[in-house]
Amino acid sequence: MEESSPRMTGGTREAPVNISPAVAANAEGEEIEVLESTDVLPVAPEEVQWKSLFDKYDPENSGFISTERFRDLLATHGSELDPHKLEVLLALADGNADGKICYQDFVNLMSNKRSNSFRRAILQGSRQLKGCSLRDEVGLGLPQRLVRHVAYETLPREVDRKWYFDSYTYCPPPWLILAITIAEVAVFMYYGIQLDRLVLQVSSPNFLKSPLPYHPQLRVQAWRYLSYVFMHTGIEHLSLNMAMQLLVGVPLEMVHGALRIGLVYVCGVLAGSLAVSVTDMTAPVVGSSGGVYALVSAHLANVVMNWSGMKCQFKLFRMAMALVCMSVEFGRAVWLRFYPPAFPPCPNPSFVAHLGGVAVGLTLGVVVLQNYEQRLQEQSLFWIFFCVYTLFVLCAVFWNIFAYSLLDVRVPPAP
Repeated sequence: MEESSPRMTGGTREAPVNISPAVAANAEGEEIEVLESTDVLPVAPEEVQWKSLFDKYDPENSGFISTERFRDLLATHGSELDPHKLEVLLALADGNADGKICYQDFVNLMSNKRSNSFRRAILQGSRQLKGCSLRDEVGLGLPQRLVRHVAYETLPREVDRKWYFDSYTYCPPPWLILAITIAEVAVFMYYGIQLDRLVLQVSSPNFLKSPLPYHPQLRVQAWRYLSYVFMHTGIEHLSLNMAMQLLVGVPLEMVHGALRIGLVYVCGVLAGSLAVSVTDMTAPVVGSSGGVYALVSAHLANVVMNWSGMKCQFKLFRMAMALVCMSVEFGRAVWLRFYPPAFPPCPNPSFVAHLGGVAVGLTLGVVVLQNYEQRLQEQSLFWIFFCVYTLFVLCAVFWNIFAYSLLDVRVPPAP
């Protein structure tokens, strides 16, 4: 069993704990029902430990123990468990209409496995779990308060918030969004010095000569469909994107991990440049708006879809402010696109990348954020949206190969 650091709750110091909510509900009084799990899990060392304990109460090797024996097990070994987990186990015993506990459900819970059967139990429940809210915990240090704040910012279920709070260790830290932001600032400062301007760098004749921006004449250079994220039209562009990227991206990465958030971010960036190449065929692209708008749109959609469960403070005001920031940045991009370019015939950078990011956030991003600690490969909706996204990418690639010549598009010369 992995142990987390001790905590103070209600003025009493608790023992080191190990938490995993197999069957539980949120603080709103959501109900649960125990479903028999059919997942087949590999036998890990800690699972061997739990199997030997389970076998002591299952001498017939039937794979089940009665709820009475299960309560005896908890009475004997409950002091070794975290109160959150003990609370779930007692509900597991009380709520099972069959009067017996399945071995696989027991091992899943004790080994921190969160399977689809547990999610169905949460959604199809028939009994309430009553326990103190995570917000009522006292005596927490600054790192623990930050984790609790992030939990309430991003997760709609109290059981998920408790599990995240007890299991998060800051290892690894949220490095991906921070690394991308640092790289964007470094590139901006480099070109700020080289071009001798920080505001509206795009007005410099050498701005698009960088190997990073997407340019329709150079679309054969495939890396530009992603590398444009590190270039910005000016400090006003970088500041808005960086603020939204850090305020939304870092908490999401702390909860969902770098792999999932990186998937949404990169898909938004790629969708942004491909959307420009299809709909605004003569315009270049710069800025991280595709990835940023994918993350922000997915988060806002997740908040709206789970409005009653989200317990972040001032959520209506903060959501309105996020929409204002997105609108200001999008309005700036639209204005710049139709503003007379400094060096015609090449137009100013397109704004369509923002819309590509929003489309990714409202589809693929929402699925990723809704399935906290669930395997994405087991979610049919994830594969539907992923296949649609892949189809869009393939169609956009063929469009870039054939459409420009077939439509006789007059692409501005390379910078």
